[in-house]
Amino acid sequence: MKRPQQDLTTGPLGKQIFLFSIPLILSNLLQVLFNMADVAVVGRFAGPMALGSVGSTTTLVALFTGLLIGMAGGVNVLTALHFGVKNKRELAETVHSAALLCALAGLTLLTVGAVFARGILELLGTKEELIAGAAVYFRIYCLGMPALGVYNFGNAVFSAVGDTRRPLRYLSVAGAVNLALNLLFVVVCHMDVAGVAIASVASQYISAVLITRALFRAGAEPYGLRLAELRLSRSRAKAILAIGIPSGLQNGIFSLANLFIQAGVNTFSATMVAGNSAAANADALIYDVMNAFYMACSSFIGQNYGAGKKKRIWKSYLVSVGYSFGAGLVLGLLLLALGPRFLALFTKEAAVVEAGMRRLTIMGLSYCVSAFMDCTIAASRGLGRSVGPMVIVILGSCVFRIIWVYTVFAWFGTITSLYLLYIFSWTITAAAEIWYFVRAYRKETAGMA
Repeated sequence: MKRPQQDLTTGPLGKQIFLFSIPLILSNLLQVLFNMADVAVVGRFAGPMALGSVGSTTTLVALFTGLLIGMAGGVNVLTALHFGVKNKRELAETVHSAALLCALAGLTLLTVGAVFARGILELLGTKEELIAGAAVYFRIYCLGMPALGVYNFGNAVFSAVGDTRRPLRYLSVAGAVNLALNLLFVVVCHMDVAGVAIASVASQYISAVLITRALFRAGAEPYGLRLAELRLSRSRAKAILAIGIPSGLQNGIFSLANLFIQAGVNTFSATMVAGNSAAANADALIYDVMNAFYMACSSFIGQNYGAGKKKRIWKSYLVSVGYSFGAGLVLGLLLLALGPRFLALFTKEAAVVEAGMRRLTIMGLSYCVSAFMDCTIAASRGLGRSVGPMVIVILGSCVFRIIWVYTVFAWFGTITSLYLLYIFSWTITAAAEIWYFVRAYRKETAGMA
């Protein structure tokens, strides 16, 4: 049976990147729908308090999943590089070492989340009336971290070799299960936040099992899993961690900075917290559509870098930036037009919808700007550069956001002044990331034709 892998080093890039990204977009949206289904079901059937409890964990969930996605980013880059250069031995060692590393990372986050969930929520200033439900939801949700680590590993491998369709099929099955279990546990069994958390965990393990099974069935391919070869190669593990740890820390620290924003939101009323939680679902929805083009950028640059094709590296970057910017602009404008209807998916309370629109009005015009930052980070990662982009993100987005919270927001004290920090931090960070990538591109391709 022919495997749906692709050589990304030849062919028309505009068409290739677009078609490559479509399954990634759908896959990313399904992952977002896991959490959105949680929020929608509790908001509609369990009330605003349950909605606020689940919403209060949004940044923490992003922090933990961001670490795993970052680790998978290292897997994606190295898999694409070895696939592009046709090095089967190093490709196989990378994949088998990565499987163990990603599973171990998930287990580590499970332990941290189970032990420190309530303490972190208290540190964030979570409302007293919301913290019990938030702690229950997050502790249960963390049970799925090992599965999430394994799924992201498998998705990274398949994407690196040009197969973005199989992960989509597996997430479709898991997403249907997640929605069905949400309704069963909340509407029928009246389990509220615990019910939606259990549903999410079950769906995560289903997707992990399906993608692991597919990798074992692809054992004849150099990127397939074989039980006898499941062991850590010191050199491969070191290479994965050299990219994956900075990438994961970048995502994690970025989310950590957002914890300060959440703490700022928590200084307002419970209604504003619930409105922010409902509106924040748009962040993941739009970001993950744009993120598909970032993943494509990294995979295309990785394979072409391995194949020594200088012009395709640069063109892959430009095409990916164009697609991601366009997606952010169009979706942001649609969100502005359909904002109240979107928020009505998560709450019946008019006051919560009004509070949520205050966020959507600003963010709808800001999402497209983030394309210049995130796509450039993905391009640098495709060249094997991860530490530099991490440092820039820490300074340009994380440190800058924390300073903003304690200066601009502290001075004005309005929710608008808090939300405006996003577009300012994205603009500053994007300028620095582009400067870094251009320098890295010139250095890494100096000897290429």
